[in-house]
Amino acid sequence: MKDSKPPPDWPVQIIRSARRRKSVSARLEDGVLIIRAPATIHDDELAPIIEGLRKRMLKRGRIAPQTDETLEKRARELNRKYFDGRLSWRSVRYVTNQNSRFGSCTPEDGTIRLSHRLASMPAWVRDYVLVHELAHLLEANHGANFWKLVSRYPLTERARGYLMAVGLEDMEEEPAPAKAR
Repeated sequence: MKDSKPPPDWPVQIIRSARRRKSVSARLEDGVLIIRAPATIHDDELAPIIEGLRKRMLKRGRIAPQTDETLEKRARELNRKYFDGRLSWRSVRYVTNQNSRFGSCTPEDGTIRLSHRLASMPAWVRDYVLVHELAHLLEANHGANFWKLVSRYPLTERARGYLMAVGLEDMEEEPAPAKAR
């Protein structure tokens, strides 16, 4: 029998956009369910959609707690699987000061930092960013050898597409620049 536990009662923030025509999306950010919806949709029409999105996010396991320790453990697993366990680093952790990128690596001191935004994304996307940053420990640039390493992760293209879509969604909500007269 399936677990019929109700979805978490996350606080909801609704962001309406005149640019959106039909789609409604949800993302969990710092414990708040961010809903992006068309400006024209009525609250009574939006309520069941939000409830469905809550349930889907719970089902996908996006709310599993993510800590620096679980991130470090996952990095060790990915190192064994895709780099034959030959990489070493000083730290792998989440940071809150990366809003324009999803991760960074400083090979010289062995530090890998992932944006806290990844903690609420699907595990396969987080894994891609970890593999990407781990590959920088061997190849500091984004050359052909680097991408050969990253492509060992089978969901690389899918994850890159997902992250591009997230970036485009964020851009969609920004106001259009004023035209010069």
